[in-house]
Amino acid sequence: MSKSRGGPRTQRQSRVGEVLRHALAEVLMRGQLRDPAVDGISITVTEVDVGPDLKNATVYVMPLGGQDMEKVAQGLNRCARFLRGQVGHMVDMRYVPQLRFAVDRTFEQAAKIDALLRQPKVARDLGHASDDE
Repeated sequence: MSKSRGGPRTQRQSRVGEVLRHALAEVLMRGQLRDPAVDGISITVTEVDVGPDLKNATVYVMPLGGQDMEKVAQGLNRCARFLRGQVGHMVDMRYVPQLRFAVDRTFEQAAKIDALLRQPKVARDLGHASDDE
């Protein structure tokens, strides 16, 4: 599912996003970044949301353990030019989009929703709803 605020993504945007996600994951796995915020930290690329013109991409990342998420995103944004160049050598695309890194907050949101659903009052209401069916 796209995290973008616009309409649904096209198949082409999705395909380009997946190609970029795999390439970025491979580059990050090599550990070539010299920024202190990301040096030695394992980073997962959860999604790449490519704009309709394929010239800009938001890369959603999650550091292992969820520690210093904002610092990691800032460090990756400082390294974006280098990462774009590395990805450009790996993928067969006429133009590699500008990369902007952001923290993936979907796991936090899912945990909050799960906690809400587990509250006794909500669980009681959900129990009554299933009894009615």
